Amino acid sequence: METKVELQESTLVAPSEQTPRHGLWLSNFDVTAARTHTALVYYYPAPAPTTGFFSPDRLRAALAKALVPFYPLAGRLGRDEDGRLQVDCHGEGALFVVATADCAGEDIFGNFVPSPKIRQAFVPVVPSGEPPCVMSMFQVTFLKCGGVVLGTAIHHALMDGIAAFHFIQTWSGLARGLSLSEACPSPPSHDRTPLRGRSPPHADFDHLAYSSAYLTGPTRPSNTIVYSVSPKLLADLKSRCAPGVSTYGAVTAHLWRCMCVARGLAPGSDTRLRVTVNVRHRLQPPLPRHFSGNAILRDLVTVKVADVLAQPYPGYVADAVRKSLDGVNDAHVRSVIDYLGMESEKGTLEAAPWQLLPESDLWVTGWLGLPMYDADFGWGTPRLVAPAQMFGTGMAYVMQRPHKDDGIVVFVALEPEYARCFEDVFYNQ
Repeated sequence: METKVELQESTLVAPSEQTPRHGLWLSNFDVTAARTHTALVYYYPAPAPTTGFFSPDRLRAALAKALVPFYPLAGRLGRDEDGRLQVDCHGEGALFVVATADCAGEDIFGNFVPSPKIRQAFVPVVPSGEPPCVMSMFQVTFLKCGGVVLGTAIHHALMDGIAAFHFIQTWSGLARGLSLSEACPSPPSHDRTPLRGRSPPHADFDHLAYSSAYLTGPTRPSNTIVYSVSPKLLADLKSRCAPGVSTYGAVTAHLWRCMCVARGLAPGSDTRLRVTVNVRHRLQPPLPRHFSGNAILRDLVTVKVADVLAQPYPGYVADAVRKSLDGVNDAHVRSVIDYLGMESEKGTLEAAPWQLLPESDLWVTGWLGLPMYDADFGWGTPRLVAPAQMFGTGMAYVMQRPHKDDGIVVFVALEPEYARCFEDVFYNQ
């Protein structure tokens, strides 16, 4: 359905106190991240009769306070004297938008599916993610049913999802009336220097997950499909794997098999799985727990399609994923950092068409275990937190639901002609 959204207010919210003024150096993980804003939607159903539900004044005041420790979010993407990306931290402010929409929450979020229309309606949009764009944007949309949608857009060059949820925890805590030390007991660490490359740089491993050579698939139409993984289905998947298998490993193995079957991949051909790894605790010494930059590494698992389909399922594939993740240690991370630096100088990474996955490949991002639903601004936790839009056919998100007993949810961007077979395999094999 078409949603009509009317803008009521658009302002820049600056930090409530003086913050450091400088150019924030960005790591190789930062400068090679997608040059766009990560757009999420938080849906809050209409509460029992109350006053001041999602008061814009209260949210604005709390946002100004949260931008003090998270001051780069009030900056602008820029370049240093050598042309390298940096964040110009001068306190210009985050964009804060208030709007109204002519739809009810259940019309959209009853059976939510990410889409470009959702992104356009509920999350602020800028013409480009290139300098000198704003680093963070937020939109509060009041629905005709009394519910609210909070749309957030944080530039991926500044922080990953772990850091972004830390910011939302802080902002929502301040809106509830907590002090800054209560809302943010562990302040964010913006210093990226622990992620500087070595001199001279040297890549000790192959890092094909970052190579544009494997991002050569043609642009293909896709539909986003939402799959619910009940606790029963999850337990069944894990029971077929080695003891101690992670939820991410079991579900990712299942998705990989579904993809191979639905697309009818030749058994003798290669299929590649792209996985993501949080490296904060894998470095020596570890990064601060609340490191605020990008500290997510990509890795590539390559096997024959026949192995995905014929080996004891899904244990073989889950074990291949586990071995790949276990191999990411300090030496591996340092090698990736150097590789990214060397390839960036060649100009091969910044423009890499990461959304052009070939039909043989799958990219699964896991947001399990993150405090996504720790976003109570004073009127209760959200009923749903999800990406506003998917990018690229063959990409998937594995995410938790508000309550553990509800299982998890998977968002998959897939070619329309494969959707029916994919679903049949997902639930019945």
